[in-house]
Amino acid sequence: MNDKNIKLAKFAGFCYGVKRAVETAKKLKQENPDKTIYILGELIHNTDVINELESLGIKTIYEVPKKGEGICIVRSHGESPEVFDKIKKAGFELVDLTCPDVKKVQQKAIELAKNDYFVVIVGKPNHPEVMAIKANAELYTDKIVVATTIEELEPFVEKIKAHKKVGVVVQTTQMVSSLNIVVNYLNTIAKEILIHNTICQSTAMRQKEARELAKESDLMIVVGSKKSANTTHLAEILKSCTKTIHIENDNELIENEFNNINSIGITAGASTPQNIIDKVISKIQNSH
Repeated sequence: MNDKNIKLAKFAGFCYGVKRAVETAKKLKQENPDKTIYILGELIHNTDVINELESLGIKTIYEVPKKGEGICIVRSHGESPEVFDKIKKAGFELVDLTCPDVKKVQQKAIELAKNDYFVVIVGKPNHPEVMAIKANAELYTDKIVVATTIEELEPFVEKIKAHKKVGVVVQTTQMVSSLNIVVNYLNTIAKEILIHNTICQSTAMRQKEARELAKESDLMIVVGSKKSANTTHLAEILKSCTKTIHIENDNELIENEFNNINSIGITAGASTPQNIIDKVISKIQNSH
């Protein structure tokens, strides 16, 4: 295997929202060495980055304590308004690092709710970003459903039919195919539909480019956390194009995996640091 046979996608690794979140967290610690810095939930879906932040004294917490001091960061996935209140009431200084693209989805969902639309969020119900979008819309309506399949929509069919208007927003890291499935189905049951395709540009570009790369590769390697929605979606998309493996880091590469493989395409999720991608490439290059 020589270097020429390995192609790395341009849109691989940190997206703007993640880069901003990681850099800001580190900067906050530098500027406030005497304050404890907490992040509510994992800042990004990457163990190496979380460990690095811990080593700098930036702690990950999973719920807001009754009392606290120091700085508490809301990560790029966003949070519900109730959680924002809890952080302030506990006595923390709040720093909101919700990704601007995620904020847009929250705003669109709120607008739809305020304008009496039945709100459909295309996304995974238990994903933190989706939970925050839903919580924001719930301040203004109880007519709301989260779904990526027709099966998940079916229990709400009568309610949707009875409602004049349906509004759709999408989790930023969702697949376009999931949005299409939901919208095509809604078109058969809804009287009026307003669709906001809120899949972020970075996700859309990453998926499109990876598909192109897959066409000319015998093997695609997707690097990134198994917990990361955008990374697992990338792997799902590529598996239908060519042989694909999804690894978290170079330790998961198997020595003889590249026998009889002439061309390898590599892409990575939005929360995968560059050094992890570099190690994967280096290991492949040194495998012969």
